[in-house]
Amino acid sequence: MRWTVLFATVATAAAVSSPGFAASPAIGDWRVPNPEDVLVIDTNKGRVIVELVPEVAPGHAGRLRELARKGTYNGRTFFRVIDRFMAQTGDPQDSGEGQTDLPNLKAEFTFRRDATTPFVTAASPSGTDEGFLKSLPVVSQGIGWTEVTGDKKVAAWGTYCPGVVGMARDDNVDSGNSQFFLMRQPYMSLDKRYTAFGRVISGLDAVRSIKTGEPVPAPQDRMDRVRVLVDIPAAERPTIRVIDPAGKWFKGEIARVRKAKGADFSLCDVNIPVEVK
Repeated sequence: MRWTVLFATVATAAAVSSPGFAASPAIGDWRVPNPEDVLVIDTNKGRVIVELVPEVAPGHAGRLRELARKGTYNGRTFFRVIDRFMAQTGDPQDSGEGQTDLPNLKAEFTFRRDATTPFVTAASPSGTDEGFLKSLPVVSQGIGWTEVTGDKKVAAWGTYCPGVVGMARDDNVDSGNSQFFLMRQPYMSLDKRYTAFGRVISGLDAVRSIKTGEPVPAPQDRMDRVRVLVDIPAAERPTIRVIDPAGKWFKGEIARVRKAKGADFSLCDVNIPVEVK
């Protein structure tokens, strides 16, 4: 079966090759995501595949996994969708006012990282480090600050590029429960204010095609079925591999984009190739 090549930060598929280095990634440039950390969301607009990143927010990643397995998200609508912002869903009442009977989550706006964290640096402006942890774009205090911190770690957080998954909440920072949103465009003002804990690695075009509105007028687009990848029967389970940010090909891609963008470089400019079959 032929692989379908997709990208996390663009709306349409593109060739994997980039000028300036090897035309195609080598076998060692790819990684296979943990099937426990992948959600397959079948919507009426198409399939959306999300990689959860529990290293940055274990409580939130675990909550989406738990609710997916309970079937809570099946049939839920996208009730609040803003064109150049995000698409919100996951409310059992489909109104923005509901939640499950599970306890609310403590905010996980930031996490602590050290030199052993599998973080790949793309740039280091003004004493910070910017890069990727798996498919998630992450901003961090410079790793050099571990020399003066008590736990020998520094603060880091997911940054809101297109496709990033965040948990909705009310004015109480510890009020996240079941509602989440998928970013349609970058919106960094959400950083460290809403927990970011995953990313759309396939199907961003579907997310961007969801009907908009505040609230969305009927009929609303919906998630028909949400499953954890490992739970899907083998005969119908998609096979997924994602470019490893630590690989040689991706380091070359970062260098190419940084050269092209110059002072305007942003993590959101870097594509994350994904193959699905």
